[in-house]
Amino acid sequence: MEWKVTLMGIMGLLGLYLIGTVIIKPLKFLVRIILYIFIGILLLFLANFILGQFGLHIALNPFTILTAGLFQLPGVIFMVLAQCLL
Repeated sequence: MEWKVTLMGIMGLLGLYLIGTVIIKPLKFLVRIILYIFIGILLLFLANFILGQFGLHIALNPFTILTAGLFQLPGVIFMVLAQCLL
């Protein structure tokens, strides 16, 4: 009878581990994407504030926000150069 209780305890812990893994990993990914979006918006606002004095403006849309968020400063520099060249 004791080995059944031990086996049930081990199976319960394994189940909790699997459920935790299935729930936590997507949440980590979602939090990371939200953080990147926040950083992208912040960088674009900062770039628009500084570049507004020179007559340049980078539009705020999902593409530019994700580019600025994922690539951060190099992404913003790329968008500024693209704005200047186009």
